[in-house]
Amino acid sequence: MLDLLDYRRRVADMYRAVRELGTDAAEAHVHFRRVRDDLFRSHPESPLDDEQKAAFQGLRYYDYDPAFRVVARVDTEVEPVTYPIELGADGLLTLRLFGRVAFELPTGSGSLGLFWVAGYGGGVFLPFRDATSGRETYGGGRYLLDTIKGADLGSTRDGLVLDFNYAYNPSCHYNPRWVCPLALPESRLALPVPVGEKQWTI
Repeated sequence: MLDLLDYRRRVADMYRAVRELGTDAAEAHVHFRRVRDDLFRSHPESPLDDEQKAAFQGLRYYDYDPAFRVVARVDTEVEPVTYPIELGADGLLTLRLFGRVAFELPTGSGSLGLFWVAGYGGGVFLPFRDATSGRETYGGGRYLLDTIKGADLGSTRDGLVLDFNYAYNPSCHYNPRWVCPLALPESRLALPVPVGEKQWTI
């Protein structure tokens, strides 16, 4: 448990540094990639097993593109939908749709559902699939926000910061010992999002 606490703390510190530098700063993305590689390579709570760690050469990303950073207003006028998700030994996770964000990216217009993780404290969860999923990126989709686990890119008076350069793969992409909630019906984009983390291979 102390290893997990340390891992979560390091992730939270990584995102704090990103927010302080500004997600629109290339050096923030360099820091993000360096810390993630260090955690995957050596931390006891890495998503990788020991054999995978020994062969690890770094996570794969598209080139950084600041045009894929937007500040999106949150529309809370949505029909509430609740999704119970069984996570094996971790029990039942309940996600509740509480809003939507719409945005313009260089590849087109899109919108995504925002989910609240029910339970003590709660948190915002934003997974997504796009036209690269299953081709260049993980078929199950990627995560952009998961504030319970520290993945928080910040907000302004106008809305949430959505910087798709920081899209990352869920742990289940790396090893089947993990069970993850994947992109839901409200989490699908027809357009490609060619930034963020790519599929991982040894």
